[in-house]
Amino acid sequence: MPATLYEAVIPSYLQTLGAVKGLLNKAQAHCAEHGIEEAEMIGARLTEDMLPFSYQVKSCAEHSLGSVESLSRGEFNPALAPPPESFAALHEKIDGAIAALKAIDADEFEQVIGRDMAFAFNETRIPFTAENFLFSFSLPNFYFHATTAYAILRMKGVKIGKRDFIGVPRMKM
Repeated sequence: MPATLYEAVIPSYLQTLGAVKGLLNKAQAHCAEHGIEEAEMIGARLTEDMLPFSYQVKSCAEHSLGSVESLSRGEFNPALAPPPESFAALHEKIDGAIAALKAIDADEFEQVIGRDMAFAFNETRIPFTAENFLFSFSLPNFYFHATTAYAILRMKGVKIGKRDFIGVPRMKM
C-alpha cells in the first residue's frame, strides 16, 4: 500500500518539532549553566541580515501547523507577528503546533489532495496544488528554519549534535 499524504507530511513535522523542542530545552539549560541572558540566545543570529533564533523557531510552527491550517483556506500568508521573546513563549508556540498536528484526522487530511493552494504575500501569488505546496514549499521552508535554529545554537556554543536535530526517528515496531 502506498504512503498517504498524511504519512508523508504530518509525522515528519512532528518528528522535527519534537527535535526543535529539545533544542529549546538545551538552549535554555545552556543559558542557565553559563549565565547567559535569555534575550541574548533568543535574539542570536547567524549573520546580521538573517532573522534571529526566535524567528526560526516561530517559523517552524508556522511552516508546519500554519501550512496545514491554510490548506482549508487555499492560501498561505506569512505570519507577520513578531516572534516570541522568551523560552516559555517559544515552548508554548511549539507545544501548540505539536498538539494541533497530533489532533489532525488522517482521513480528513487526505481530502486536500488536488485542491488549489497558493502562497500569497503582498503582490506575490504562487499557485500550487495542496500536495505540491506541502512538498515543494512548506516542508523545505520548515526544514530551513529548523536547520537555521540548530546552526544558531551551535554557533552560540550549545552542546548539540546531529541526533538533536534528527529527533526521534519513526522506527519499525
